[in-house]
Amino acid sequence: MLESREISMRLTQTLLAGSLLAVMSSVTLAQEALTGTVTMLNRINGTITIQLAQSGTESATVGATGGAAELFKVQAGMVTTVHAGDKVTFSVSETGGTKTITKIEKR
Repeated sequence: MLESREISMRLTQTLLAGSLLAVMSSVTLAQEALTGTVTMLNRINGTITIQLAQSGTESATVGATGGAAELFKVQAGMVTTVHAGDKVTFSVSETGGTKTITKIEKR
C-alpha cells in the first residue's frame, strides 16, 4: 500500500512539474520581444504569418523555427498599419496552444 501511494505521489509531482513548465514557457514567450518580417496577413481571419529573425540580428533570416514562418492570431484593429514585407517587433502570449500577438510595432 505504501508503494502505491509513493507511485501516486511521484506521478502527481511529475504532472505538476510539467504543467508548471508549460505555464512558465507561455509567460516567458509573452515577456520576450520578438522580431521578424511579415510574410502574410489575413485581416478577415485575424491571422498573421511572421518569419522570425535570428536572435541578435537585424535581418529576417533563419530563426528559432528552423526557417519556417509562424502563424499567429491577432486582434483586428492591431494590424492596420502592418503589411507583408514589413519588419516588425512583437510580443506573443500562448493560451491553449494558440499563439496570439499582444503587441506589434513596425520597425
